[in-house]
This record gives sequence, structure tokens and C-alpha cells, in this order.
Amino acid sequence: MKAVRGSLLAAALLVAGAAPAQAASSGFPPSDWLYLTVTKGDARSPHTRDTLLLCDPPQGHARAADACSELAAADGDIARIPSKKNIFCPMIYAPVTVHARGEWNGRRVEYTQTFSSACVMAGRTGSVFALDA
Repeated sequence: MKAVRGSLLAAALLVAGAAPAQAASSGFPPSDWLYLTVTKGDARSPHTRDTLLLCDPPQGHARAADACSELAAADGDIARIPSKKNIFCPMIYAPVTVHARGEWNGRRVEYTQTFSSACVMAGRTGSVFALDA
């Protein structure tokens, strides 16, 4: 089901990109967007959440405004989001794999990382993958 949604999103964005010039001025496809997934366990796990984060205006999940702000400060590069200070995570191994693909300021974005826990993920990626918030 997740692959179908991702394929539908890609098809919608491709079709919109082929639309006449007047449609492009309406803001679609958006200039800053990311399709985000968070998978508990390893990448083969069926426990995946996903969303489409749009940043003009911020929408997509409960902390979209924070995520868009953090992304803007890092110029869309998730790896450049500063690690949170003063976060203490329990040393319990519960891996989480995140993936983002989309576009930021006209550049393609692709990011995949596995973290040892959701706490470590949140400390490293801020609000971007906070799909449960």
C-alpha cells in the first residue's frame, strides 16, 4: 500500500509538471516538499508511517511549521540540521529507518538513515520525522 501511495504522489507531481504554464503559477507542484517515511525496525518492516510535507504553507503533519523552519535553516539538507543538545536517550536498541525524497529550492532531496531508536532520530533530525506528534 505504501508503494502505491508513493507511486501516486510521483505520478501527480509528474503530471502537474507537464501542465500548462498558468497551472504552475498556482503553486503546484510545490517548490519545497518532502515525502517522508518512518519505519520501525529494519527497512523490511511493515510498520511504516508516511506523509507528504509541504512548506509553502507548512502542512503535512502536526509539527510541519517546525520541520519547515528547521529545513529552511539547513537549506533543505536534513543531515545539516543541528543535533539537539540536552537530550538523553535510553540505551535501548529499537531501530528506526527514515527516508525523505522530494525537492528543496529546486534541488532534489534524497535522505535515508537508520537510527538506534526514535529518541536518537528525534535528537538528530528535529521535527522533520515527527509524524506521531
